[in-house]
Amino acid sequence: MAKGKMELASRLCFCRSRFLKHSACIAILAAILLAPTALRSQEESQAVDDMSAKYHFLSADDTLEILDEEGMLKGDIEVSQPDEESDDVLTYDIVDGMREKSHVKFHTNIIHGKLYRFSGTVERGKGHEEKEPDYLRLIGDVDVVTVNPDTHKESIQTFRVNLKSFGKSERPDD
Repeated sequence: MAKGKMELASRLCFCRSRFLKHSACIAILAAILLAPTALRSQEESQAVDDMSAKYHFLSADDTLEILDEEGMLKGDIEVSQPDEESDDVLTYDIVDGMREKSHVKFHTNIIHGKLYRFSGTVERGKGHEEKEPDYLRLIGDVDVVTVNPDTHKESIQTFRVNLKSFGKSERPDD
């Protein structure tokens, strides 16, 4: 009788062990198969439908303002001049701009032989609402292109940037 109980206990342990192994395999398989879906839905919830906003630009006083009209971008970059040159603010209009999903590309008109180009992505920042600073970010490369008036040769300075949107309290114009 004791032998029968031992044999029964042994079979139960073996079955329980097999069940646990199968359960662990199923859990691992489910995690592997469902992980891309979870990541994709997380990315979709962070997708930017409209990137229209005012952004900080290369220096503290410079701004970039973008109006996103179904992927066609309009707007301008306002650049303060060094004090020794002038107290004027130059406004470079965006003459060609597009957004395709999160990819953003634009360039401005030329003023005094200089223009700006941007290529990168738009993504959600740390702000939770549109009125908060850093609600949106433009991450990519800004090219400052200077054209020599005599030779028409371009000189390009490239800056890796993380341009954050203004919060409502930061916008004195609004």
